[in-house]
Amino acid sequence: MLEIDGTYGEGGGQIIRTAIALAAITGKEVEIKNIRANRPNPGLAAQHLHAVQAVAKLSGGKTEGLELRSLRLKFSPGALKGFEGEIDIGTAGSITLLLQCLIPVALFADSETKVLIKGGTDVKWSPPIDFYTEVFLKAICEMGCNVHLAMKRRGYYPKGGGWVEARIAPSHHIREIVFKRNGREGVIKGISHSCGLPTHIAGRQAKAAEKILNAAGYDTGIKTEIENGRTTGCGITLWRGYKSGSALGERGKRAELVGEEAARNIIKELESASTVDVHLADQLVPYIALADGNSELKVREITKHLETNMYVTKKFLDVEFKIKEEGEVFVIRKE
Repeated sequence: MLEIDGTYGEGGGQIIRTAIALAAITGKEVEIKNIRANRPNPGLAAQHLHAVQAVAKLSGGKTEGLELRSLRLKFSPGALKGFEGEIDIGTAGSITLLLQCLIPVALFADSETKVLIKGGTDVKWSPPIDFYTEVFLKAICEMGCNVHLAMKRRGYYPKGGGWVEARIAPSHHIREIVFKRNGREGVIKGISHSCGLPTHIAGRQAKAAEKILNAAGYDTGIKTEIENGRTTGCGITLWRGYKSGSALGERGKRAELVGEEAARNIIKELESASTVDVHLADQLVPYIALADGNSELKVREITKHLETNMYVTKKFLDVEFKIKEEGEVFVIRKE
């Protein structure tokens, strides 16, 4: 049985998601200790429970210690089988973080997985749903993965209420990829969204982002999306190629500041010689490790999340990640 130190690197939920996913794919038992031990609310949170439960359902696996606030989790996987159903994380638990655990496992199942996930689509400390649909999915689809997501309703903190439909076809074969750098050509696209707020909020976010991006020499095509629903919140996600920038609104934060923050985030990525942004890089690690042949990406920074995912991945798979500093970027090559 493999043992994973839950305090390694960023010491958060990513260790759980990656370890459980790779355990299911490789058929190896795993025990994770000291789960989120250094966090203000240590142990398993609701979104971790649902992610592990979903993978256990896919794999016919058995668990020990799968309860709220548990500091230890043992997982023994079985045969991977696709399923159709619904997962309700509750309140604003992150849908994209659950998908981070679910998608790679479903790719190796014996049949298609179709699931409606309820929770938060745009919440703090997790990838926004538009990043997942417009950046992450495009990257893994280029690697041969057949995954479709449809965002039916947004959900913000604290009420959640978001709905996302996921359809994941078995692949069993992931292609290697060498990500190429995009030049300054191409339009920066985006979605500025709000729900349960005055209609001008989304427009102000978009205009503030456009002003900064246009001044920096970029063309933009940002759409606004306004909803009325039981959840309240706003945000904006920008993307071009495999780079993105996003920001969420919060009480007391002017809409213009939200738009400006997202614009500055993507400019930081676009002005770098990197080929993917820092958020995409760590999420790609399990995929390039599972892929045939060698893959390569360039990133402007080696984040704690990236280090953590490489650490966990190497526990399960016989792979090596070569990191080479090349000017202002780091070249990561899986061999």
